[in-house]
Amino acid sequence: MGRLMGKYAVPCMISLLVGALYNVVDQIFIANASYLGSYGNAANTVVFPLTVVALAIAVMIGDGCCAFVSISLGRGEMRSAKKSVGNAIVMIIACSLLLTAVYLIFQTPLIAMFGGTVNEETFSCSKEYFFYISLGIPFYMFGQSMNPVIRADGSPKFAMASTLIGAAVNIALDPVFIFVFRWGMKGAAVATVIGQMFTAILAVWYILHMRTIKPSCSDLKLDRQICKRTLLLGITSFLSQISLVAAMAAINNMLRKYGATDEIFGQPQYAQIPMAVVGIVMKFFQIVISIVVGMAAGCIPIVGYNIGAGKRMRVRELFTKLLAAEALVGAAAFVLVEFFPGRLISVFGAANESGYYTEFAIKAFRVYLCMIVMACINKACFIFLQAMGKAAASTALSMLREVVFGVGFAVLLPVFWGLDGVLFSMPVSDILTFIVAAVFIFHTYRELDQSGQNTHPLTEDAIVSVSSCCH
Repeated sequence: MGRLMGKYAVPCMISLLVGALYNVVDQIFIANASYLGSYGNAANTVVFPLTVVALAIAVMIGDGCCAFVSISLGRGEMRSAKKSVGNAIVMIIACSLLLTAVYLIFQTPLIAMFGGTVNEETFSCSKEYFFYISLGIPFYMFGQSMNPVIRADGSPKFAMASTLIGAAVNIALDPVFIFVFRWGMKGAAVATVIGQMFTAILAVWYILHMRTIKPSCSDLKLDRQICKRTLLLGITSFLSQISLVAAMAAINNMLRKYGATDEIFGQPQYAQIPMAVVGIVMKFFQIVISIVVGMAAGCIPIVGYNIGAGKRMRVRELFTKLLAAEALVGAAAFVLVEFFPGRLISVFGAANESGYYTEFAIKAFRVYLCMIVMACINKACFIFLQAMGKAAASTALSMLREVVFGVGFAVLLPVFWGLDGVLFSMPVSDILTFIVAAVFIFHTYRELDQSGQNTHPLTEDAIVSVSSCCH
């Protein structure tokens, strides 16, 4: 089971990590461009939640299809697996085109909704960046949604490679467009979109040459029941992302509101600093969570197959290994944010900013992410429950964390502690969520113990069996 986890989880983890780096790389180059600086950083923070909306829809369709395909293969239902892939392709194309139209039509009010009006310079940078990012939404969503489908077909390395190639293109073009051509926010956005196009093109090629599932043109016809089941299986992925958007909207607006009353950040020349800094901290958190989610999501095909085949003790073993691995990732991140925050912020252009910028950034890293170990375990629990087909429990936990706690405390705590209240909203939410998640973890172990009949370790023949199914 450990070997299977490594085979599927590591490529998935790298794929999601690289996907998260798209926005982070943009922010690093923007921050180190003296003519953009913290204004560009703040603009990137404003637009980031709107890219997460696109990601939320993409992973709902992609992860739902991945889970549906894996369970179908475990049951020997190839026809359903093919139909699910065909329907997923149609759904993601339609949704991406619709979202692009919405973004282009409602650009200004959307930017204002996420705090882009903190000052004139930030608003101008946000509009420029958002316009070009919106044009690339169809490519971004298609590539992200097909990534888990490619993994479910037994090609996790190809899924990883397609994302790596797109990210490499983005990294190569960012300095050219920003520093050589001096295109500013436009340059960062165009580099990102070109990278996303490469990933989408590779995904199209793979879909036309799938190894096992091989959908036909007839599978593109939407089937209401298959669409419903696919979306239900992926709803947790959607809610975990979209609820994060709600939390970011609340946080950005609280930063704008209470930053204006702060003695330092109430001054116009420093008004964008809290939003720029918290955006950077959230980007680091996004990198860590991409590793966590990648490890958990990479286990979806294995969990789905073994649940479908009734091999629940293998699922229990995998759950234990996953929780231990996620805790280690969280511990490593904790060491970085608590002991080396100055090094982290220096990557994002702190040398070009005032002392207030660096001071607030160090404080933000240490406070906002002090419970990151719990956050990693919480996220792993959400996704594992989803992989087991427990959509209701997974969805409830995700909504509790991101909406009830994430939005609630982001709005409530600043009333008493101002900007510090925004920073404390994250650890408080993670502590309370962990208490609830621990109950679900306990009950999951009990259920797997009571229903599992296969207590023997996973043999080489069993590994070949699972791998053959996925191939």
